[in-house]
Amino acid sequence: MNNIFELFSKYSIGKNEREVEMAVDALLHSSFERNNTKAIYCKLLENIDLTTLKSTDNSESVTAFVDKVNNFDSKFDILPLPAGICVYPSFVPTVKETLLEDVDIVAVAGGFPHSQTFMEVKLAEVGLAIASGATEIDIVFPVGKYLAGDYDDIYDEISEIKAYCKDVTLKVILEVSLLKTVENIEKAAIISINAGADFIKTSTGKDGSVANLAAAYVMCEVIGKMEPEIGRNVGFKAAGGISTSSDAVKYYSIVESVLGADHTDKSLFRIGASSLANNLLSDITGEKVSYF
Repeated sequence: MNNIFELFSKYSIGKNEREVEMAVDALLHSSFERNNTKAIYCKLLENIDLTTLKSTDNSESVTAFVDKVNNFDSKFDILPLPAGICVYPSFVPTVKETLLEDVDIVAVAGGFPHSQTFMEVKLAEVGLAIASGATEIDIVFPVGKYLAGDYDDIYDEISEIKAYCKDVTLKVILEVSLLKTVENIEKAAIISINAGADFIKTSTGKDGSVANLAAAYVMCEVIGKMEPEIGRNVGFKAAGGISTSSDAVKYYSIVESVLGADHTDKSLFRIGASSLANNLLSDITGEKVSYF
């Protein structure tokens, strides 16, 4: 890896916590009302990774979950399908066998949600998920190693997993609730992107881990600074605690304002959610919807 401290200095966004809060407030003041429309709600449906990551998941419940996507057009024929279905690795075969629509099969893998297992296990889990049909892989940034200052180990781990993924999209979950500060979120984003992450994601949604707007802003700013240098686009995914249409519009507004409208396409912007889809559908149709 290049000198990591040079990269930290080069790609720092140059803002402290208070400055980030002020920037987010100003950004939403100028863009939220413009984006808080049914047209954007429809677009946001297409950016959702529908997620079921419960201890009670089983083949029958996951099959029923996928069938909701298969039958979506018969219920909401003029609305777009979600971007993906996100499940534990062992349920990828179930999704693959059941899914009839052209949406991504997203697998959390690599020791999700804590990233605390052997590297061999992480690689095996990623490889098995891909072999079973996963088209995207979400892994968790090793926060413990980061807090110990093991930056080179983190780079090696993520880059090795990306090599296993080849052309399959790799999302790295920074777990911003644990990183907490602007500096830590910046550094984790820089390491992950430099190691080959195709997306950086806010949170697992487990153990109280949730997305927040300040972290989203910092991550998008880092993406914007790094993309011209690395010569490729990097996506952003918000997840954890995003349930209302207005919540989703706020994240959409940050991506649009910081990275541009092109970055709001589902190929570069995702929201991991379970209840959000129903709330968007309710606000679009004007009726209470409990479809998913």
